[in-house]
Amino acid sequence: MMNRRSALTALSALALFAAGPAFAADQIVKIGIDASLTGGDAQSALLVKNGAVMAIDEANAKKAVPGVKFVAMVLDDGTATAGQYDPAQGAINARKMVADRQVVGAIGPQMSGVGKAMAPILSWGDLATITPSSTNPDLTDPKFAAQYRPAGKPIYFRTVATDNYQGPYMANYFSETLKVKSVYILDDTGAYGEGLANAFEKQAEKNGIKVLGHDKLDPKAADYAAVLTKIKQLNPDSLYYGGVMQAGVKLVKQAYDILPHSMPKAGGDGLITPEMLTAAGSPANLGWYCTNASPHVTEDPNAQAWVNAYQAKFNVLPDDYAITAYDGTQVIIDAVKRVKESGKPITRDAVRDAIQSAHVPTLQGTVSFDENGDIKDRVIAIFQVQHDPKYPADDMIHQFRFIGNAPQS
Repeated sequence: MMNRRSALTALSALALFAAGPAFAADQIVKIGIDASLTGGDAQSALLVKNGAVMAIDEANAKKAVPGVKFVAMVLDDGTATAGQYDPAQGAINARKMVADRQVVGAIGPQMSGVGKAMAPILSWGDLATITPSSTNPDLTDPKFAAQYRPAGKPIYFRTVATDNYQGPYMANYFSETLKVKSVYILDDTGAYGEGLANAFEKQAEKNGIKVLGHDKLDPKAADYAAVLTKIKQLNPDSLYYGGVMQAGVKLVKQAYDILPHSMPKAGGDGLITPEMLTAAGSPANLGWYCTNASPHVTEDPNAQAWVNAYQAKFNVLPDDYAITAYDGTQVIIDAVKRVKESGKPITRDAVRDAIQSAHVPTLQGTVSFDENGDIKDRVIAIFQVQHDPKYPADDMIHQFRFIGNAPQS
């Protein structure tokens, strides 16, 4: 006869055998999210982070990939010392992602300066990332492959166009629509701001606009009165700024005090942020033109259910880069699904290859990439800051008035 211990052991084993499949745990697949959640662009970073988290939560709720549970690894590349994004912190974040083998793809970074620090590390770690907002063209230019993808394959993908389009297309708008004859250019010395301003300048000169000067702003400086007074004395038709909001907030406020209010002033997507509406504020920000390196989607009737769901979930309205973050995360989830369905292990290399061949319907349209990781759809949207009293002052959808798509060349 079985003794009592043997009987219990046999019964336990039988129960485990019978119930085993029902208790099989889902495979954990992590998606890194890197954004500048500290400093001058923290509010816009939160919108981006929320977009990625929303896609992950929806995928888990719908069991988009059976047998897989997606988990977000959220990392902040902003530091109090820098007062904005910090490339050194971005490099630390990239190493954290690479060190965790459950991370098979990432969203971010938000800023190009961070991208330049992260890309080589991600390349050696064979970890693909999809940026929803960094637009410096060097990161995906094959001329710089040895620097930014030293391991060989492209790992830096985008759901936005680069500054090779954003800067020149705005210069086309200056010449073709605003009919300006001269411009003064400023940038904030960052990889994004400098690259954007240079691309704008080259096209402006090509279009016959006289560039009266191009100066660099120290983003940590408090006072830009000297350079703005010089610009006033030169009397250009317009002002163009390449950069983000650490310098941008001060520039917008001080330009309002010093330069003619009627002078057209413009910048890139670094200005389409909550900070432009809250920290810079009205009336200083009124009339500024800004470009977005993606289609304008938040007012598309087909996206209204998503916009409402986002607002209900996070108690804030999204911007277009919340959508490009959401769409980029969908691309990663789709890549994991296709790898899983193929019967292959869900590895970084397999997911990277699936991202490269992506053809995913999203809110902004079908997302697919060229051989270098750049999105194939390169629409540049133009906005102008207004103050519509019917809506809250920080309403990203209604206080940035959509003008239309920039003239292409």
